[in-house]
Amino acid sequence: MQEELEKRWRLILGGQTRQELDMVLTKAETGIDNTLEALYNSDRKGGLGPSSPNVSRWLGDIREYFPQTVVKVMQQDAIKRINLTSMLTEPEMLETLVPDVHLVANLMTLGRAIPQKTKATARLVVQKVVDELMQKLMSPTQQAITGSLNRSARNRRPKHNEINWAETIKRNLKHYQPEYKTIIPETRIGYGRKRKSMKDIVLCLDQSGSMGTSVVYSGIFGAVMASIPAISTKMIVFDTEVADLTDELNDPVDLLFGVQLGGGTDINKALTYCAQIITKPLDTVLVLITDLYEGGNLEAMKNMAAQLVANGVQLITLLALNDDGSTAFDHRNAEYLSALGVPVFACTPDLFPELMAAALNKQDINQWAGDHDIKVHAR
Repeated sequence: MQEELEKRWRLILGGQTRQELDMVLTKAETGIDNTLEALYNSDRKGGLGPSSPNVSRWLGDIREYFPQTVVKVMQQDAIKRINLTSMLTEPEMLETLVPDVHLVANLMTLGRAIPQKTKATARLVVQKVVDELMQKLMSPTQQAITGSLNRSARNRRPKHNEINWAETIKRNLKHYQPEYKTIIPETRIGYGRKRKSMKDIVLCLDQSGSMGTSVVYSGIFGAVMASIPAISTKMIVFDTEVADLTDELNDPVDLLFGVQLGGGTDINKALTYCAQIITKPLDTVLVLITDLYEGGNLEAMKNMAAQLVANGVQLITLLALNDDGSTAFDHRNAEYLSALGVPVFACTPDLFPELMAAALNKQDINQWAGDHDIKVHAR
């Protein structure tokens, strides 16, 4: 046990402790030591750069020695620490990476810089992540939102031609009268009015570089919600300009490749565009996903947010939509929106379907967040 503990410390602390912790490592332990050394103890900034013939071997080694969750962390560390970003433009390198949300965000950041010969490989990487997320998120999102809309659509005081007899009979079975061999329908359930779309959802995404993983998740959720007939979903992305990607919602891979991460931020211009496309303010949920660092007209942005709220739009601000939380955001703008009654917080992907269901049901979102132990920014 003591020897095993010392070996663990030796691998954690790296080659600098070879003299203090002098021990014989197995072949596998030596491989682990070398992969960790190359990433965390190398003085060479380009040690795993594209010119190095050992890059593919290193990527293969970390997948051999570590579980996939650790592989993803090490890939992210490599991208940040030793300029592995340049390697993402090489198709043979992309093929060795384990696809995840962060990798897709990095590919989106590179955008048009990806060489033509690499784009097909990059698309396959994005497609794999999209397929995995769609499989994971589609069912809970559709169930939560459809269930919410079905509840709101029920008419408790229907006219005779609006009565849902099957649901009404089921609900009143406890009122069956044996002597009359009939049911007394104390509660009547109606179909409600059928409309092309009961609710409108607008996802407005800040595509600055820091919002990468949030944009990936938002694109997936947007595609899922666009498949639900009872709601109309629009997808708006912005930096200093605004792009309407609603027509791309049927193909989330094309949508993500249409996003160009980086650049400035003009929230006012984005909200102004959203205000122009909202036709049913009282039946619209506008989800603004941004870190609230405004690079445009700050006062105009505040006035536009206040106008949207005054018109009855349900505005929700998500500082992040990912599992990483929100690292930095403009606290003053968050305070202003909070004072308007706009909920401001970060949300994890697993809770987003339930959040949308609560919003469509016009629940108190601040209360909903509190019930889920989510820290809401309050003035």
